[in-house]
Amino acid sequence: MSCNYAEGLSAYENKGVLGVPENFDSEEIVNQKCKELANLIKESKHVVIHTGAGISTSAGIPDFRGPKGVWTLEQKGEKPTFNISFDEAQPTKSHMALRALVDHGYVHYIVSQNIDGLHLKSGLDRKYLAELHGNIFIEQCQKCRRQFVRQTAVEKVGQKLLDLPCRSIDMDNSRSCRGGVMHDNVLDWEHDLPERDLDMAFMHSTLADLNITLGTTLQIVPSGNLPLKNLKHGGKLVICNLQPTKHDKKAFLGISSYIDDILTKVCKRLGIEIPDYSDESDPTKHSNIAEWTLPQEYVKALDKLFKEHQKITAKKRENSSLKCKHLIDEKSIKKRKCSE
Repeated sequence: MSCNYAEGLSAYENKGVLGVPENFDSEEIVNQKCKELANLIKESKHVVIHTGAGISTSAGIPDFRGPKGVWTLEQKGEKPTFNISFDEAQPTKSHMALRALVDHGYVHYIVSQNIDGLHLKSGLDRKYLAELHGNIFIEQCQKCRRQFVRQTAVEKVGQKLLDLPCRSIDMDNSRSCRGGVMHDNVLDWEHDLPERDLDMAFMHSTLADLNITLGTTLQIVPSGNLPLKNLKHGGKLVICNLQPTKHDKKAFLGISSYIDDILTKVCKRLGIEIPDYSDESDPTKHSNIAEWTLPQEYVKALDKLFKEHQKITAKKRENSSLKCKHLIDEKSIKKRKCSE
């Protein structure tokens, strides 16, 4: 399938701010900021990455709102030039770096707006990934809701039926679904976000002491607001993007450079070797059927942790409030004594 999957979506007028010029920090500033980012990651207990189309452009997949983005060109009556299909596209340096950061325990979760399947192809485990807008290499059963990996990109998008029976009947287990039909799981404009993925993304983003956005202008909601969820708990936000975003003023750190370069420098400072892409780690290259369903058990386990965190946070607020009240009362007493 062509990388311009947007052609298969329904018409939609409000596509955000398009074609804003890109900014580039100098090499010296990028080096300084990458050093600071590596230290932030090292010092943080819960790091969540938020990825947008900007991490896939070096794989030959165009973004949407960049100077040569799909929708920017569409506004001008033009179309992007494609050099690659989704089937041919391979994970970038950034995708492989993120998998390495997860494998080494520096990154704890990834929230992605991308449908290109490159996180899947990198070998990233499903339990570390929320796919908020779907995945072009995934089929989902409309009856049992289980998801399965395809070897090729779907030809239809927008959660359309594929005239295929539920893949569970081809798997050697007792959970086979009778009567289910597969559909693609790429969202169209009017679709609700997948509940389990959204729940995981929301809780991880809130629990994070460091949210890092990579290659997104943060215009689409609710995805674009998730990185802000930790700010009221004292967490930090880092924005890495060539175009300005609407949340730049809320960021603790902003880096304007190519994402591949940023993550290469960060991994080097953390002493992490970025692996090369391998067919062996890519489920789309395997002949056997692989399941991609996000287990409800993951959501329940995180929900328990999230509620405990909320209780602790509420208790801290209560103690802080009591402490402030005590200080105010002490000041009032001192004032009364002085006046007497």
